[in-house]
Amino acid sequence: MNFPAKIVEKLPVLGARFAHPSSNRGLPKLRFPNSRHQIRGFVLGLSTKMEASDLKRCGLGLDNRITRAVLPATENYVNEAIQAIKQGKVIAVPTDTLYGFACDACSAEAVHRVYEIKGRKQTSPLAICVGDVKDIERFAVTDHLPNDLLDSLLPGPVTVVLMRGESSILEKSLNPGLDSIGVRVPDSEFIRVIARGSGSALALTSANLSGQPSSVCIKDFENLWENCKYVYDGGLLPSGRAGSTVVDLTRLGKYKILRPGSAMEETVAILQRHSLSLQEDRQ
Repeated sequence: MNFPAKIVEKLPVLGARFAHPSSNRGLPKLRFPNSRHQIRGFVLGLSTKMEASDLKRCGLGLDNRITRAVLPATENYVNEAIQAIKQGKVIAVPTDTLYGFACDACSAEAVHRVYEIKGRKQTSPLAICVGDVKDIERFAVTDHLPNDLLDSLLPGPVTVVLMRGESSILEKSLNPGLDSIGVRVPDSEFIRVIARGSGSALALTSANLSGQPSSVCIKDFENLWENCKYVYDGGLLPSGRAGSTVVDLTRLGKYKILRPGSAMEETVAILQRHSLSLQEDRQ
């Protein structure tokens, strides 16, 4: 690989070796990296001696000195994400609303790690994300809903709250003490492919410290990158910081909006079109 001359000048041993081949006696034999990841690690190891302009010329920004885990949210990097989920790791991914932390919802250790990263109380529930609407019945009760209701709401910026039921395969330690679960099918193919490939559901929560503003770009939670196996960059998300609309569908023929979110009007219109009525608060 060819380093800029300015970088070579900053590295006395390497500089001598490149500039004066005859002076190699007594110098250790150099082994150059031969893969993309090895090359990145090699250059990152030298970055403290380089100026920002040097790093930029090598195709690396200063942000890469913080973590080696930032990858583009494209299909070329889906397999890394799936393997990380299967290994019980936490990743950060874009959705159709906000950036979120995701892990295997059926791994107690991974779920606990998400709570640790966010500094969140374990009594605060996490939602789950699945790849397709048809997968929801593996984790929650859907028999009481009109036939095409879920297909009308999802994929989209909506979280539906349903009862788990006895047949749910969710890890029992996820949201202990609650019989219900919030379920998402984001209108984002990247995270849906990850969910499908994991063979499970993803525990999903916003990528930020508890109580802090939600994240619409990876810079918003830069201080938490080091806690993730991978951070997937999908650019600036256009939906703002409202998050998904959360609707309780646990009662037959009723709905209740738990959080207005970014799609409340559309969600209510769909619910009413399917003859569901607003659930009144119990006295």
